[in-house]
Amino acid sequence: MAFYISSIIITVLLLIAMITHVLKYNGFDRHQKRLFTLTFLAIIFCSLAECAVHCGYYNKALSVPLTILTVLQFSISPLLGVLFVAALGMKRQKKILVVFLIINLLVEIICAPFGAIFKFTDDGYVRGKFFLIYGATYLISLVYLLVCLVFIGRNFKNRDIGTIIMTIIVIISGIFPMTFYNVNITYMAIAIASSLCYIYYNDLVQQDIKLELVNNQEKISQMQTHMISGLANLIENRDLETGEHIIRTSYYVKHLAELCVKEGVYKDELTEDYIHLIYTLAPMHDIGKIMVSDVILRKPGKLNKEEFEEMKKHTKVGGRIVEEVLNGVASDDYIKVGSNIAKYHHEKWNGMGYPEGLKEKEIPLSARIMAIADVFDALTAERCYKPKMEPEKAFQIIEEEAGTHFDPQLVKVFLKNKEQYVNYLNGQEAIEQKNEEVAQ
Repeated sequence: MAFYISSIIITVLLLIAMITHVLKYNGFDRHQKRLFTLTFLAIIFCSLAECAVHCGYYNKALSVPLTILTVLQFSISPLLGVLFVAALGMKRQKKILVVFLIINLLVEIICAPFGAIFKFTDDGYVRGKFFLIYGATYLISLVYLLVCLVFIGRNFKNRDIGTIIMTIIVIISGIFPMTFYNVNITYMAIAIASSLCYIYYNDLVQQDIKLELVNNQEKISQMQTHMISGLANLIENRDLETGEHIIRTSYYVKHLAELCVKEGVYKDELTEDYIHLIYTLAPMHDIGKIMVSDVILRKPGKLNKEEFEEMKKHTKVGGRIVEEVLNGVASDDYIKVGSNIAKYHHEKWNGMGYPEGLKEKEIPLSARIMAIADVFDALTAERCYKPKMEPEKAFQIIEEEAGTHFDPQLVKVFLKNKEQYVNYLNGQEAIEQKNEEVAQ
């Protein structure tokens, strides 16, 4: 008997802990919180009511209040399955709950005076001739719960079918001793099963929330990419350039970074996420040109000193624009990489670049990679002030500028893979030629 009372106390404490978690947890709405709380409170009530009857301290003078308590317990216990199913998200359970309650309560009230289902004698609680009526309603409720658990599992794509099976085993393990051996551990089993279901359901909800967050983050990332490309295309069109410059430089940046990793150059810095960032943000390297006069941008000849000084301002302006545009919609790392590319891609390895005259590794790695990509494309593409240059000549110029303009380690990797860049350029030229023919 001491073991039985101890088991009831543990059951109640477990359910109080579950209620506390439900009330503090922010993943459920008020309706679900009410249902979970009501379910756990109902199990507590039934456990304590059963304990009052079977604790071994019976007094015949208390037979009437104990009868009322048992009537309530026998009316509520078959509702536990419906309550919990509703808490787990099954729709339209309110009507079923009301029907179960009315039927059970009427049957218990009608049968109680005659001792048909149970009665209290001089020795205590005794099952009546028609106790099977209660057993049947209780069994129906449990079968309903088990069937609904299967459907709930399907709704969550059976991601944890093992937990559902374990829950069923626990419930059956509690019913079997009570039915055949009068060992009253049913509510302990129900408490454990309900706790398992709650944890299982909560975990699945968290997984779905996490998946939704990931999907939303991907959508935001796509929006950022489209916004960046749109802004970059706007600048390139003002500069009499087309979107191909953005596509080419983005390819060069990503490809050079990936080749560096293969060659073991800056591999600690060039993580997969970092490479994705510089590839995504490379189109914003010249966004500061939005503040440069069209007269300067579209000048067919070489810029004079004043014009060049004006053009140089696009780096600082670009860094500031990136920070302002992305502030509040992107992470700090995202903004920093984008700002560095826009602001420092004209810095030189020997410190003779602009806007700040940084040298060597003072220049952010993203900007050092962008510098090679930007210059190579500027040399091999036709501009309003010059014809395009043959790739081999461009490679020669970049090689000569290693250690003065460009990071020598990056140049080494870049030149080691010249053939890939030539093949890419030839492919791009073929695409552009085909597009021109289609347009004509």
